Amino acid sequence: MKKHIHTPSGFREEDYSSEDNAQYVKDKEDYDKVIVQQKADDDLKASAKAKLISGQALTEAEASTLII
Repeated sequence: MKKHIHTPSGFREEDYSSEDNAQYVKDKEDYDKVIVQQKADDDLKASAKAKLISGQALTEAEASTLII
């Protein structure tokens, strides 16, 4: 895979370095962790909402998601 570099003298292509590839992998892993955490938070909020609507008791984690 090549990266495209725009300079005042024109356009050039270069191969990604091993450092670029390592950074990409690290960024992808960090992104995936954020997505998983966001999904877990969304699921917890949905569970809390469903329990509130049905009148059931909330767990401590569900109660912590509520902002008053």
